[in-house]
Amino acid sequence: MIKSKSFYTGFLKMFLLLVLGNVLTLSVNLADNIMLGSFSEVSLAGAAAVNQIQFVYQSLLSAFAEGIVILGSQFFGEGQIAPIKKISAHAVRMGLYLAVFMLALTSLFPRGLLRCFIEDEAIIAEGLTYLSLMRISYVFFALTQVLLGVLRSVGVVNIAPVLSASTLVVNCCINYTLIYGHFGAPRMGISGAAVGTITARIIELVIILVYIRARENKLNLRLRDMTVFDGDLLKRYLKVTVPVMLVSGLWGMNTAVQNAIMGHVSSQAFAANNVASTLFMLVKSGAIGSASAAGFFMGKTVGGAKSADSPEIRRTSNTLQVIFVAIGAVSAVTLFFIRIPILSFYDLSPETHELANQFMVLMSVVVFFMAYQMPTNMGIIRGGGNARFPMWTDIISVWGIMLPVSWLLAFRFGAAPWVVVLALNSDQIFKCVPISVKANFGKWAKKLTA
Repeated sequence: MIKSKSFYTGFLKMFLLLVLGNVLTLSVNLADNIMLGSFSEVSLAGAAAVNQIQFVYQSLLSAFAEGIVILGSQFFGEGQIAPIKKISAHAVRMGLYLAVFMLALTSLFPRGLLRCFIEDEAIIAEGLTYLSLMRISYVFFALTQVLLGVLRSVGVVNIAPVLSASTLVVNCCINYTLIYGHFGAPRMGISGAAVGTITARIIELVIILVYIRARENKLNLRLRDMTVFDGDLLKRYLKVTVPVMLVSGLWGMNTAVQNAIMGHVSSQAFAANNVASTLFMLVKSGAIGSASAAGFFMGKTVGGAKSADSPEIRRTSNTLQVIFVAIGAVSAVTLFFIRIPILSFYDLSPETHELANQFMVLMSVVVFFMAYQMPTNMGIIRGGGNARFPMWTDIISVWGIMLPVSWLLAFRFGAAPWVVVLALNSDQIFKCVPISVKANFGKWAKKLTA
């Protein structure tokens, strides 16, 4: 275990800032859900279907940000800044390429994409209205997310809560005004929610660009830095990013497939799963924040170590794993007790309400295991330079075991919705075994800067 007080205070500060930023970001989705749920359950389900596309996109986009954190934090540990700026240029370009691709895809095949998640024509109609506006935000969102990853690679995370808070305030104000037609504004329903999200995404990008220009002093990024091309660094960046992108893409598709399965079980199960998943994601912020913070600290430790076998690397890993278990316990208790007051805000049918409550109880158990395995796999192992092990872990556990079993339970055996939800989240539990063995007994640290 590490005894340095500065390590714990540094990790705790980054962890809390990342969690706060993520909680505020997810609060936007929660506010959308609550407001749309009060307006219409069909509108809620329509937005939920579109958000599955958004989640896949966001998951793919996060790979570009995570790739620069993994590689950039090691350069930062060595005290090298110039390579990070060059890698940033590649990451920004790739983020924009993905945004343009998603914009084209959702413009050409909107109905086909929504049919992957829901069959109800009324819900699809609402989803098409929402998607026709939401896709405008893709380019703004891509730039913001990649730039946040660039800043996180040098330990700058204090801007994230500011962005998320501004998004929450702007989105809620516009939603309240346009969904219901307050203050003389038109009653736009689900279109009003989309306008709120687009406006918030634009403001996010403006804030981070102003921050980078006026306040950030570790990288001193300028527009001309985004035009640089370095073939060697691009190869190194892709070597790290491609496995991460595969994992992130599969994770996004996994979540989308899970919702598609629930959507084909029943419309009530789909709506209940969306309500429960939104709150679950909120509490899951502890695991996401610890994974992101651990990724930076492990990358910096490996980059500053003399070799990949340094005892300091192992001490850092052991210390972080103890912290993850504590975070998991707090997350589980929190989700279990806040589910009832949160559910009271929704105007749901009795059947949907009961299903959502059952799902949340199950997820309060799942989040304990997730809070250990996710940051250990994505933060310690991947952050330490090994992106392939997390990739194979997810491919085998999710696509080889969890999804096939869940599909059989839902469509061949007609299992109860809560059984299907448990199966859909079971990988968060059984993945703990191979990940713990790898982190504590295997070799995973790699110096990527040599």
